[in-house]
Amino acid sequence: MSPSAWIPDISCSSPLSSESSFDEDEVNYRMKPYWPKYRILIKNLGFRLETVRDVKAYYKLIGMPEQAEQLKGLVEDALCPDAGLPDNLFRGTRIADGSKIMVKAVHRRSRELEIIRFLSSPAMRRHPMNHCIPVHDLIEVAEDNIAFIVMEQWSSQLIINDAPCCLRLFLAAIRSCVEHCLFMHRHHIAHLDISLRNLLTDYKGHYAYIDFELSRRVDVSDPRVFGRRGTEVPPECGHDTFCDPYKVDVWALGILILRACKLAGFCIPELIEIVKPMLHEDPAQRPSIETVLHTYNLMTSSLSPERLLMLPDFC
Repeated sequence: MSPSAWIPDISCSSPLSSESSFDEDEVNYRMKPYWPKYRILIKNLGFRLETVRDVKAYYKLIGMPEQAEQLKGLVEDALCPDAGLPDNLFRGTRIADGSKIMVKAVHRRSRELEIIRFLSSPAMRRHPMNHCIPVHDLIEVAEDNIAFIVMEQWSSQLIINDAPCCLRLFLAAIRSCVEHCLFMHRHHIAHLDISLRNLLTDYKGHYAYIDFELSRRVDVSDPRVFGRRGTEVPPECGHDTFCDPYKVDVWALGILILRACKLAGFCIPELIEIVKPMLHEDPAQRPSIETVLHTYNLMTSSLSPERLLMLPDFC
């Protein structure tokens, strides 16, 4: 059965779903920094924000000189934000090795910074189930109540058209998504906006969640949150009531898996059976993420080597 048959009808106009993952809390709104003000500070710490010259060179490198021509007349050393990114993100390079980076501006007292700091700490970073994008630096500007998360630049294009992956690689990618959700839950963190749009890859077999703007450190004694505004919203969040944040993540992860199957072109009946209970309308009937990973590992270990080499059929 096609995975699309199991994806619930989720309207983009839902009052609890938005593209911006907006959070009304004062210190958790999206920052809109005046980037030139912080350019020298960021450079002195080893990172350079993209300029008009950089963008022109990039367009010429990928064979799009007409795009570079559109920047003609602009000051070469002026900062050049990517029009496709929100105001709180800026592309750049690490000066030491020229590697590409992404800089994200957040409030220095935001939950996002707190969670990123925790997940990127040395002890957490080394854990094999912590599938976060490597963070190079956390730059805080106390007088402006702003902080900059400097991380590796990964891609949101999960599937490369001319490089189809086999089932083994696809299942490894899904396992990364399940493992990282479990890792967060074990440390009392709920992501609350798990979706394909918040999943990136480095094209080296690594996948990571991004966008922790809605994420919460969950109170162990009272693990509840009030109606969320994530991308994939379970039915219980459509009411003015408290929700179990862990079961919200399980629902969203189930939707992610189905959308990934559809995107990659894989129809895996055994995987659909794992996802079904994750999408139960009653959150109490959904499995824990621990159970999901256990069942997932049993399923993948039962597949033959020949089947794991199967290519997508785009059913």
